[in-house]
Amino acid sequence: MDKIQVKHKIDKLRKEINQHNYLYYVLDKPEISDATYDKLFRQLVDLEKQFPDLITEDSPTQRVGGEPLKEFKTIIHKNPLLSLDKVTSENDLRGFDERVKKVLNKNVVHYFVEVKFDGLAMALSYKKGILEKGSTRGDGVRGEDVTQNIRTIKTIPLRLNDPIDIEVRGEVIFPYKEFVKLNEERIENEEPKFANPRNAAAGSVRQLDPKTTSKRTLEFFAYYGTPQKGIETQYDLIKYLHKIGYKVYLPLMLLKGIDEVIKYINELEYKREKLKYEIDGIVVKVNDLADQKKLGATTHHPRWAIAYKYQPMQAETIVEDIVVQVGRTGAITPVAHLKPVHLAGVVVKRATLHNEDEIKRLGLRIKDYVKVQRAGEVIPEVVSVVEGKRSGQEKEFHMPKKCPICGSEIYRPENEAIARCTNFACPAQVKERIRHFCTRGAMDIEHMGPAVIDQLVENKLIKDAGDIYSLNKEDLTKLERMADKSAQNILNAIEKSKERDFDRLIFGLGIRNVGKHIASLLAEQFADIEKLSQAKEEEISDIYGIGETVAKSVVHFFKQKGNQVIIEKLAKAGVNMKAKAQKGPKPLAGKHIVLTGTIEYSRDEAESLIRKLGGHPSSSVSKQIDFVVAGSEPGSKYEKAKKLGVKIINEKEFLEYIQSQNMEAML
Repeated sequence: MDKIQVKHKIDKLRKEINQHNYLYYVLDKPEISDATYDKLFRQLVDLEKQFPDLITEDSPTQRVGGEPLKEFKTIIHKNPLLSLDKVTSENDLRGFDERVKKVLNKNVVHYFVEVKFDGLAMALSYKKGILEKGSTRGDGVRGEDVTQNIRTIKTIPLRLNDPIDIEVRGEVIFPYKEFVKLNEERIENEEPKFANPRNAAAGSVRQLDPKTTSKRTLEFFAYYGTPQKGIETQYDLIKYLHKIGYKVYLPLMLLKGIDEVIKYINELEYKREKLKYEIDGIVVKVNDLADQKKLGATTHHPRWAIAYKYQPMQAETIVEDIVVQVGRTGAITPVAHLKPVHLAGVVVKRATLHNEDEIKRLGLRIKDYVKVQRAGEVIPEVVSVVEGKRSGQEKEFHMPKKCPICGSEIYRPENEAIARCTNFACPAQVKERIRHFCTRGAMDIEHMGPAVIDQLVENKLIKDAGDIYSLNKEDLTKLERMADKSAQNILNAIEKSKERDFDRLIFGLGIRNVGKHIASLLAEQFADIEKLSQAKEEEISDIYGIGETVAKSVVHFFKQKGNQVIIEKLAKAGVNMKAKAQKGPKPLAGKHIVLTGTIEYSRDEAESLIRKLGGHPSSSVSKQIDFVVAGSEPGSKYEKAKKLGVKIINEKEFLEYIQSQNMEAML
């Protein structure tokens, strides 16, 4: 074949493969077998290898992802991606309907209704039908360019079935089944689990290496597109998006009046647990696009759409037993072992009961029928007892007097809800303290997962975090399933951890009441571990953001002989125990800042940036706060700041002022 014939063959293969992708991923109606599809795909790959100059970005072969990125570029959205106003009651929905009818001067309004996916909002730009850019919603004005990553998602067409210019918006989501599978793999690899499908989707799309994203089974559902000529309703717009290559939620629902909308919402609430995807509500949109334009929008949300949020999903099951767990600080936490029940896409077998007082508040007994829900759609918890189903066989639960792990006395301090094991050397505490020391937020010792730590402690190779640095390859290869390469990877990670910042070491030590934020405040105030260990209570409690309780915990920690021994081991091993001298301008020096809502940076990144620039991130709003940075969907902190008259700025303004170092103008 000459080159013209080759190009014709390649174009034909691409068109055929794209059509089969559309049938398989969008319509869910494949017409050929996987083997036949693979044969077509291999033909295209072979031809493109022979003629690399004929490879185009919209070719189906280009979904594997490009080279890893150092960072994501920021994209300014031409049209802001607004949030939706949210309601949780029928009365509020009717109020929305009344406002819409009044502005439109109509007795009845037709609404287009779709599910509210709990995923990652995206904007996709096409030029003549070819995908150009993909960006996250960010704060609605600024997002991240994740084009390389979203190209790997099969339900995002690289070439549309219509050669048009259009911006398509939608949600990247993780199907339940794939989410559970991913978390099982992460547990096997001793990696932290994702809290929910939304976090998994966001984490997957924001990988710097697109090849990692390509391994995740993500899907994209479109819910908006730049209206095209001849399209006059939301219903027809979504129908058109489906036609040109996008997956949309089916069936398309066009309802007459708010009564039909409420009926649909109530019907779907009982079915949502059986859906393949996580949803947290229903979106109601005025169907007529001209009416949408007339209704307009506020700076925060469109007036022609509203989101109805469902209550957290609940299920009924039986408490088969209540056992207690021992944490790294000796905290004794009762946990309900449940008869397995399907809840929000996962099988729930356990639920936290927090403490003894919570069990009494619930009036909970072993063998009780209970209602459980996922708190914030994440952590299972017992909501209530179904007393009407009691048979008389239920047994009261009493907190043990002795630690179930080491047999030491359990002590509950006066005015505290938590009971604790009094033995600092309790194996359960030792394991948990070492695990905490190795976590990402602390010393980030890769490959030192729970299974490895359990074996090291049980084989008496380590008894505290300081012993980690005396491990050698011979010690590690004694463990089950530990080959030379795996052992060397752990040793490399241990060596690398010696260079972690001082605040991460403080956090990793596991001082009671000292989280990441408090650890950073201590690292700013005390230049090294010696100064911190010798600090007095009043010196510590005088630091803004630290109270007497924390100060007592810190002083108590460093007085303990066992802790002094651990610190000596760490120092001898060469672990960094000094705060780095901060260089560069400090435009936020002395400023106390609260972050609220969804922001472009991760919360850890944003707080780290504030500290580097001399500021102090705070978790609560008071009159002493200098200003609040509000992302999208800010919560109660935003409202409290308004009431107190605290300065409120958005993330874009915050970043602009930092870059210009013109804090005086802002404050």
